[in-house]
Amino acid sequence: MNLHEYQAKELLKKNGAVIQEGIVAETSAQAVEAAKKLKALYNSDWVVIKSQIHAGGRGKGKIEGTEQHGVALAKNIDQVKQISENILGGILVTKQTGAAGRLVRKVLVAQDVYYPGESEPKEFYFSMLLDRAKGENVIIYSTEGGMDIEEVADKTPEKVHKEWIDPKVGLQDFQCRKIAFNLGLSGNAYKEMIKFAKAVYKTYMSSDAGMVEINPCLKTSDNRIMAVDGKISLDDNALFRHRDLEEMKDNNEQDPIELEAEAADLNYVKLDGNVGCMVNGAGLAMATMDIIKLSGGDPANFLDVGGTANAERVEKAFRIILRDEHVKAILVNIFGGIVRCDRVAQGIVDAYKSIGNIPVPIIVRLQGTNAEEGKKIIDNSGLKVTGAVQLKDAADAVKKALS
Repeated sequence: MNLHEYQAKELLKKNGAVIQEGIVAETSAQAVEAAKKLKALYNSDWVVIKSQIHAGGRGKGKIEGTEQHGVALAKNIDQVKQISENILGGILVTKQTGAAGRLVRKVLVAQDVYYPGESEPKEFYFSMLLDRAKGENVIIYSTEGGMDIEEVADKTPEKVHKEWIDPKVGLQDFQCRKIAFNLGLSGNAYKEMIKFAKAVYKTYMSSDAGMVEINPCLKTSDNRIMAVDGKISLDDNALFRHRDLEEMKDNNEQDPIELEAEAADLNYVKLDGNVGCMVNGAGLAMATMDIIKLSGGDPANFLDVGGTANAERVEKAFRIILRDEHVKAILVNIFGGIVRCDRVAQGIVDAYKSIGNIPVPIIVRLQGTNAEEGKKIIDNSGLKVTGAVQLKDAADAVKKALS
């Protein structure tokens, strides 16, 4: 589950990090009021208007059909009104959204933190995630903030630093000092970075996050360290421990098909291919997607119906897959362990009849308990369904359906 920037910052602040303060607005009138409040607090007419969508590159992206960027500096109240009107209700197109873009429903009116002072502001990159290969958490940081870290790693890998953290021990003081030193900090900024690193680690661990990314992390002109942007991705499987965080979920930013699948208790992820998958078990689903690729197709989704593949769940799964207009064939791959293949086959036949005419070929591969009986039910149903027992037969049928 992804959080909006303003939500990520709230979580970072709760755990001790200094953030670029701001107020969320859903209308231009609210944005103007927010700007006035920030002016009173920070004695500055300048504020930043930041679109709130689940995508990066907002500053470089543009509202569809205009020259308005998704992040813009407003130097007075009139500009606050104009910029917020341009952004709110518009479709923001960035590299991460693709050509379809995302509808902007909220903006964050934030304080201007690039003010003059005793030194020049400096942007850093700072993130934390799990290194699965090492089985340890890792902080990735760089002096090149405000840029894509992949680009920095490709062109100047020596500027990307990593600090691995043993989860049994936690983040140590000497590691925080090392981070501050590698970023070239001294004096108060050095001390502030140590505190900031600890706050990010606390945020990451206490929220069961999959990733915390701050880009840019800013050293201000008065040598404070703060999060100017924030991106946090939470582990969906741990949300039962964080009901308060689960309430932050913005369904408007979710794929409607994925929301429908979630409501039906189906594990579904939409992909960009042309062959729909319906499988019981995550491992089998991954193998099925590989088979589809080897057959010359591309998986259109990951869909695990779980161990209770009855007629109702199968029908719901079919309907969800068929909502994707790019699907040209559907491969159902069921292993009958606890669940019997003949019951699954009957569920498929019942679901097919309930839905009516299904416009794409369906290949059903059943293996395990009563697999042969299940294949007979499919073959004798009179429906346009191709049955298979061996995985190779299913792969050949997919290839034929796409040709």
